[in-house]
Amino acid sequence: MDLGTTKYIIYAELIADGYVEKHDVIGAIFGQTEGLLGDELDLRELQKTGRVGRIDVELTNINGKSIAKITVPSSLDRIETSILAATLETIDRVGPCVATVKVIDIEDIRKKKREYIVERAKEILKQLMSNIDVNTIIEEVKESVRMGEIIEYGPERLPAGPAVDSSDDIIVVEGRADVLNLLRCGIKNVIAVEGTSVPKTIIELSKKKIVTVFTDGDRGGELILKELLQVCDVDFVARAPPGKEVEELSKKEIMKCLRSKIPAEHILAQILKDKQKIDEKVCKDEIRNMGIQTIPEIKPEISITSNDDVEVSSVECNPSNNEELPPKYNKYRKFYEKLIELEDSKVLIINGDKEEIVSIEELINNTDNYKSIDAIIINGTVTQKLIDILYEKTNLIFCKDAKIIKKPVNLTLITFGDLNA
Repeated sequence: MDLGTTKYIIYAELIADGYVEKHDVIGAIFGQTEGLLGDELDLRELQKTGRVGRIDVELTNINGKSIAKITVPSSLDRIETSILAATLETIDRVGPCVATVKVIDIEDIRKKKREYIVERAKEILKQLMSNIDVNTIIEEVKESVRMGEIIEYGPERLPAGPAVDSSDDIIVVEGRADVLNLLRCGIKNVIAVEGTSVPKTIIELSKKKIVTVFTDGDRGGELILKELLQVCDVDFVARAPPGKEVEELSKKEIMKCLRSKIPAEHILAQILKDKQKIDEKVCKDEIRNMGIQTIPEIKPEISITSNDDVEVSSVECNPSNNEELPPKYNKYRKFYEKLIELEDSKVLIINGDKEEIVSIEELINNTDNYKSIDAIIINGTVTQKLIDILYEKTNLIFCKDAKIIKKPVNLTLITFGDLNA
């Protein structure tokens, strides 16, 4: 019988009081059920028409008794199969031995197949779901939209995102590929330099928007950054990790770089510091070549020409208590005298009649403890970082030396160099 057409399987058990063989059991099944239910349900006729399959018997002889496991596959409906199963229980003899038959179970093959279908369908669905990443599809769709959002901006037709005009701040990158990568991350206020020379469009944008320069982490990115710092009003600087380009960064890496951006003043201060070291080395080499063995101590002087510009020159700075101050700085004489009495790297904080001496490190760490300070006297060099920390706390800083790029409008900064000018 074709198992594909089987609907039910009848499981029955036969017990005979004596020794019998397999052909005796099969003969008893066919012989004792013949004619009981007419031709329609006769086992021989049902087998001929394929409605009942091959009857299987597993026989065991134990202690003078025979036990047989009978299996009958059926493609009849439920009622006819039940009648056929009941018919098997009418068998009472096998050969010369008394026997009894008991139907143990009727298995619904279709139910088993349905269970198999459900379980297999679950497995197939899992395979399909593992191949279909909804988030990936969404990102691909978004990326295609963002790729279409790139525009050409300004007379130079620079690659840019659609939010360059509407956003208060912009991100300046090196090339078109960098713009595309930032657009993939949802960053739309981006524009590219597209070359080694800075376009006029970017220079004009830098005057009216907050500018973050985001360059590659290589030598080329460093050169472009220096050029942008020279001709544009840059506010912040972000760099790709060393040896990496912006166009190859992942979204997480891009966001990390932008969160780690630093004020442009700090970069400018470092550039200035490096330049001074180079100039000093060149100067020493030239003097050494001239045969001069001793070099006088030269310290930078900060001459404040406006609220924002700081001009750096070099003068010998060795103030003493006996020097005569220019008339316009007579009002700072007491600060001048107090500074001379301070130890190196010490700070005098003046609030009305109260004075407190701390180290520069203590001042930086405890700045939040001071609401306002009348004046700060520093026997040391004031850096841009220190100015950025202190300018909201005081309107007057008197110091020995200063190395800064920009000075806040509301801050008066006086150095020895200013007094001797």
